[in-house]
Amino acid sequence: MVFLQLKIQTTSEDVEALSAFLHLLGAAAVTLQDSADQPVLEPAPDTTPLWSQTTVVALFAEKTDLNSILNFLFKQFNTEFNYSVELLEDQDWERAWLKDFHAMRFGQRLWVCPSTETPPDANAVNIILDPGLAFGTGTHPTTALCLEWLDAHPPRNELVIDYGCGSGILAIAALKLGAQKVWAVDYDPQALEATQINAERNQLDLSALSILLPSQLPSLQVDTLIANILARPLIELAPHFATLVKPGGNLVLAGILENQQEKVINVYKGNFKVIETHTRENWLRMVAQRLC
Repeated sequence: MVFLQLKIQTTSEDVEALSAFLHLLGAAAVTLQDSADQPVLEPAPDTTPLWSQTTVVALFAEKTDLNSILNFLFKQFNTEFNYSVELLEDQDWERAWLKDFHAMRFGQRLWVCPSTETPPDANAVNIILDPGLAFGTGTHPTTALCLEWLDAHPPRNELVIDYGCGSGILAIAALKLGAQKVWAVDYDPQALEATQINAERNQLDLSALSILLPSQLPSLQVDTLIANILARPLIELAPHFATLVKPGGNLVLAGILENQQEKVINVYKGNFKVIETHTRENWLRMVAQRLC
């Protein structure tokens, strides 16, 4: 199958709305690229960490009328974006996703491997996962920090919530490390779809995994809740998380910048005791225990 690849250059302020419109207009996938080789240090709350100059890359079926789509976007945003279009064969599409993604180890025995590679250690805990439609392959420091924590603290026979599941990588890791039941939660239906696909690819017992919107999460208390999102939603969700973690249970938060640490801790300290924090590339992982 041949795809049309549309690349649109824009600023971080328009990325979220532009991506949403592209999905509504039929894009099979939407991804983001740095337009100016700029490291991301301070992402906007409630958004994917972005560069100030971003290229939005969308894939459409070969016969899509891109002129109509572009004209619609120009009117919506009252600007004519710089853009480019090229044909992309199926094999080229796969290479574009996978050329820089290789097997990675997290902790002692947890690996994330693309489907195009044989896992380096057949006896390890291997997650088969390709870059796709949702955030989370282990390449971002926040995901890596959560995977490493899970490797060091396997949730054997535990009930676990992965809140903001993205690709489902943390939910899948928890199940492969022995969790009894995992609830994978996300506001984005695309993330729920990606989690379902990745769970099936990893041949998991799907009866042990519930994939759902936040509004569908039942009233329950779990042994471990992991939330790899961003500081603002973590702060807003603090009262809700306190109801979801049983006394003595673990709360693992990531997506927090170092300069946001105090604000997040202050919100949680009434119901949780902070056990440890760990930073990497200006990102923080916070682990806390639910007070009795």
